[in-house]
Amino acid sequence: MKKAFIGVHLRRLREERGLTQLALARALELSPSYVNQLEKNQRPLTVPILLKINAVFGVDVQMFSEDEEARLIADLRDVLAEPPVEEKVAISEIREIASSMPAVGRAIVALHRRYRMALERSDALAAQFGVEPSGAGTPMQLMPYERVRDFFYARHNYIPDLDEAAERLFASARLQVGDTATGLKTHLLKKHDVKTVIEPYGGPHNAQRRFDAAARVLYMSSSLNPGQQAFEMATLLAYLEQSETLDDLAKEAAAGSEETYRLARIGLANHFAGALLMPYAHFLEAAEAMRYDIELLGQRFGVGFETVCHRLSTMQRQDARGVPFFFVRVDRAGNISKRQSATDFHFSRVGGTCPLWNVYEAFSSPGKILTQLARMPDGRTYLWIARMISRGVGGYGAPAKTFAIGLGCDVSHAHRLVYAKGLDLKVPDAAVPIGVGCKVCERPNCAQRAFPPIGRRTVINENERRFNPYPVE
Repeated sequence: MKKAFIGVHLRRLREERGLTQLALARALELSPSYVNQLEKNQRPLTVPILLKINAVFGVDVQMFSEDEEARLIADLRDVLAEPPVEEKVAISEIREIASSMPAVGRAIVALHRRYRMALERSDALAAQFGVEPSGAGTPMQLMPYERVRDFFYARHNYIPDLDEAAERLFASARLQVGDTATGLKTHLLKKHDVKTVIEPYGGPHNAQRRFDAAARVLYMSSSLNPGQQAFEMATLLAYLEQSETLDDLAKEAAAGSEETYRLARIGLANHFAGALLMPYAHFLEAAEAMRYDIELLGQRFGVGFETVCHRLSTMQRQDARGVPFFFVRVDRAGNISKRQSATDFHFSRVGGTCPLWNVYEAFSSPGKILTQLARMPDGRTYLWIARMISRGVGGYGAPAKTFAIGLGCDVSHAHRLVYAKGLDLKVPDAAVPIGVGCKVCERPNCAQRAFPPIGRRTVINENERRFNPYPVE
């Protein structure tokens, strides 16, 4: 196992609390020389010391995680790969910033986001006065859905206020695992005087869920199965019983944007609904017992494949963490419509994703779960699980939606998953080399490359043609 050094983090924690090294040593029941060596990265972090830091200072142990550093590295790579940054910044320099000066790195990322928002506002102002926008801000604008996604990403896709409230409601309403729909109907009627009515899909409203607040009736489409109906009822309960919490969190995510605020409320309500159908303690216990078998978990809790995957990416309660997963949903064109991460992995915002990623292969194998060991350019290896899903409503000829769902985790956690069966987790060469996206990928010899890497000069030679496109100097 790789040794973890926490010198910068420990020194910053000590300075924030106004402590000397001697005072910190006494608080942690360590010798001053040992603390000095920890701060100078001459000694690695151990689990007993980590537990002492948590007990004494009450800080989230995630701040000392390698995953947290990797998240910052990924964010900095995105920032420094976008215009107007013209100078090529080596990955070694980015790692140095993330490990030695994490606060500076986070400040750079935050400043960059403000810069993107300022460009967005200036282009909007220019449009109001009939002036042609500069165009500089176009590729860098943060759309409302991106702001919401970043809000969840910054919180490791875990919202404790909503998750704990859902667990309390599950107990007080006496809901049953696997059949929450029956209990939710009763709770809505008894506590909120809301009736539930199933109406044929294709009627005048053509909605999967419609709440008539005046009549106190929740209409749900007949195209929904019991698990989907339960999710819609749970979502309504989020609005009815957690409105204040939703408002506070949505305002934090929105930063003054009304559209972002409304999208955030929907996302947070859905987060609550998933937590209510799959309450944390029950779900984590079942996931560990079933070795994170997605299909078995779906049968146990009465929900679909995508819903289970999304819930698995949220299991990051401080005192009871599950496997830190990242979850994505993509379409055939490569668009990522959902992207949530409990850990460090994410794809770049500049350019497309990697075509060697097994999530795209899932479209050619409907209904089959595919596994892949994938190695990133920085040497980190991940286990990916992918499967195609399809949804339709109505009869013959009615439109359907088709996606590929991807769920991944660091290879260090892979042995806990049933999907690691038959894979050699200890042989690096067994992993498929993939990248975060062609424009920022460092692999020079990838035959699937769609774009030349940003910041590298392409070799152009009319007398030579290579199998690998876009050779670089």
